[in-house]
Amino acid sequence: MLDTEEGEERAFDLSGRSGRLDRVLAEAWPDLSRSRLQALIREGCVALDGGVVLDPSLRMAGGTAMLRLPPALDAVPLAEPIPLDIVFEDEDVVVVNKPAGLVVHPGAGHDRGTLVNALLAHCGPSLSGIGGVRRPGIVHRLDKDTSGLLVAAKTDRAHRSLGEQFADHGRTGPLERAYLALLWGVPEPKAGTVDAWLARSAAHREKIAVTAAGRGRHAVTHYRVEEAFLDRGGEAAASLVRCTLETGRTHQIRVHMAHRRHPLLGDTLYGAGFRTKAGRLSPAAQAELAGLGRQALHAVLLQFAHPVSGEVMRFESKLPPDLSRLVAALRE
Repeated sequence: MLDTEEGEERAFDLSGRSGRLDRVLAEAWPDLSRSRLQALIREGCVALDGGVVLDPSLRMAGGTAMLRLPPALDAVPLAEPIPLDIVFEDEDVVVVNKPAGLVVHPGAGHDRGTLVNALLAHCGPSLSGIGGVRRPGIVHRLDKDTSGLLVAAKTDRAHRSLGEQFADHGRTGPLERAYLALLWGVPEPKAGTVDAWLARSAAHREKIAVTAAGRGRHAVTHYRVEEAFLDRGGEAAASLVRCTLETGRTHQIRVHMAHRRHPLLGDTLYGAGFRTKAGRLSPAAQAELAGLGRQALHAVLLQFAHPVSGEVMRFESKLPPDLSRLVAALRE
């Protein structure tokens, strides 16, 4: 066992043990509840024989488990008067237009200045506590540098309903989520589906990777090219693509598009190998891309059934100024 400033690491020999991963680990480490272990597994904190696993229900037999506990954080986030762009609000829900750069909930390295801190200041004690003290009101997430629409639950009743809708991913209800992304190149065909399983990368803990079917979590992204942009030589250089989610996995659109060899503009994590392609763009587009400082991804559409009235609520958000300027420069 290693206890450091970065957190605690534990290793356990699972020889002679079999069954669900979360149950076996709960027997190995009785000081951690099974629900806590399930959350840690989903967050990529558990490796089995050197490979990160994300499925608590994985059936395993033997091997060596490694657990990395994140560093301790303050028990309750502080309310902070951070400005919010509120699109809609009633006594049950609040829909916000999240800016790029705002982390959704506190975590390692981000215990202040998050959307949760802002919601606690805005909503007060009415914010739903079902998500736990670190994630009150949160039913879904956007990456720190992804902008756009996000709904939070102000009551436990709303949280339960929205949680069920997001878990269902719109298969039987009206839930719908769409994003606009700027990609390198133009996908072929110009409308299609990426169906690829995702798991935490064993080589790079910050990255999610496409994995074999049945390992990790199933992920499906539908896309449609809205507009193609030519470089100075008249060749297709980039495209504006609308993506809709059938599932909601960490970094899903970014990983799926990179898997198709069309990573997002500005995505230094999954598109680092495409930096040299910026030289093909016009000087104006190069300048806008250089100043972007984030992946070009915006949550443009959010639709759900109101958790109390059942009314279908549909919200749309225009591209923010930084992405609008980049699109305008690409059109030139």
